[in-house]
Amino acid sequence: MAGMADTYIKETEEHLVHTYNRFPVVLERGEGVFLYDTEGRRYLDFAAGIAVCSLGYGNKELQDAMKQQIDLLMHTSNLYYNTACGAAAGALKRITGMDRVFFTNSGTEAIEGALKAARKYAYQKGTGRYEYIAMEHSFHGRSIGAVSVTGNSHYREPFEPMLPGVKFAKFNNLDSVKALVSDKTCAVILEPVQGEGGIHVSTGEFMQGIRKLCDEEGILMICDEIQCGMGRTGNMFAWQSCGTKPDIMAMAKAIGNGAPVGAFAMTEEVAQSSLAPGDHGTTYGGNPFVCTAVAKTVEIFEKEDIVSHVREMGEYLKERLDHLVQSKDSVIERRGVGLMQGIRLSAPPAEAIQTALQEGLLLISAGDNVIRLVPPLVIKKEHVDEMIRILKKIL
Repeated sequence: MAGMADTYIKETEEHLVHTYNRFPVVLERGEGVFLYDTEGRRYLDFAAGIAVCSLGYGNKELQDAMKQQIDLLMHTSNLYYNTACGAAAGALKRITGMDRVFFTNSGTEAIEGALKAARKYAYQKGTGRYEYIAMEHSFHGRSIGAVSVTGNSHYREPFEPMLPGVKFAKFNNLDSVKALVSDKTCAVILEPVQGEGGIHVSTGEFMQGIRKLCDEEGILMICDEIQCGMGRTGNMFAWQSCGTKPDIMAMAKAIGNGAPVGAFAMTEEVAQSSLAPGDHGTTYGGNPFVCTAVAKTVEIFEKEDIVSHVREMGEYLKERLDHLVQSKDSVIERRGVGLMQGIRLSAPPAEAIQTALQEGLLLISAGDNVIRLVPPLVIKKEHVDEMIRILKKIL
């Protein structure tokens, strides 16, 4: 079997453009919070497809709904209405408190739409505003627009010049944001919890200060909830813990539990004064297949009260990680909230992550020397204990 896996990896690398540094494992199926490779080996998954598979793997209710939709209709284009899109939009409107939703195929596309909506809003209002204030250490995607507002030069430099009019403030430093505001500023964009940047959690004071500043200056507030949203922090969306409703928000990943779907949502005020027919579009966005996944995922979240479970498991994970920090000199600190946690090591985490893979544990990195822990939201204490046991062994 090992030979078969090696052959598959070799053939795959021969056909694909090498843009991903993949782990040497060929995954075949999943069940609950575990993944299995072609050799039948089991892996405890604390990556969840990079915070995507919130309900884990093999959720029968979700799978049955998607199979049924395949038999009915998969695609029509956005020239027509479809029942699944309406249900999904209503579900997202209910859990976000926003007024209008636009479906995309990914989180990056959701960010592109949010950026365009902000500029069109300024255009409609006749303000001439076009600049964005983004945050250092942020990550918003890999298209030109999304990279332009990503606060890490590593992602931007190979593709410069970037989108003009982007300034970077210090995260959790309101004075830093205020210093960059001008009569050209159309929006402030931020992640309530920075994921790729190293698991940095915004303070309530910072979020509330941004909201107040935007209201006073006529600036739109954009929240990127692509990774930290959909229950992961112990609220359906991270901004809800601060009570600072944005004007525009982007989401993706966990809203479809693995179906390729994203969305950006906005208030009625922004919707009525920004994008009009022809300004923005997508062939596949809002198709019946992925929208069925969204509507059913939201339904399961609400019915099973996933958010309450995240709060309970998040506290338990936090306690176990704090103890790990105290017991291991190689672990400097814990960061995070809910089931979006990170531990900063005294050395790059690549070797530890590779060793964890050999021990049957899937982990990913983030930022500067951080191991990122974003498991399926349905994990139990026994899974946290097993993860900690392996971490203790390999660190």
